[in-house]
Amino acid sequence: MSLDQIEYFVAIAEEGNIGRAALRLHISQPPLSRQLRRLEDELGAPLFERHPRGVTLLPAGTRFLQHARSVLREVDRARRAVAERPPDPHT
Repeated sequence: MSLDQIEYFVAIAEEGNIGRAALRLHISQPPLSRQLRRLEDELGAPLFERHPRGVTLLPAGTRFLQHARSVLREVDRARRAVAERPPDPHT
């Protein structure tokens, strides 16, 4: 699974709608739907119940959401840590 797939999953979960998540992520809906299907295939479980007007998390999706948010927080912390400039010992 990729970080993009994790980010896409979280956006869909938060928006409750694949179309709105696609707008938020600045991508089109078909590739977003394909990435979600690939993630579900890799995890071996459906994460959402699809409805005509949106999606709702299934139990596996609810469990995965906690981990997905944690992964994204850790990646953000790692990026910030690398971007920090160490203090200059000569000043």
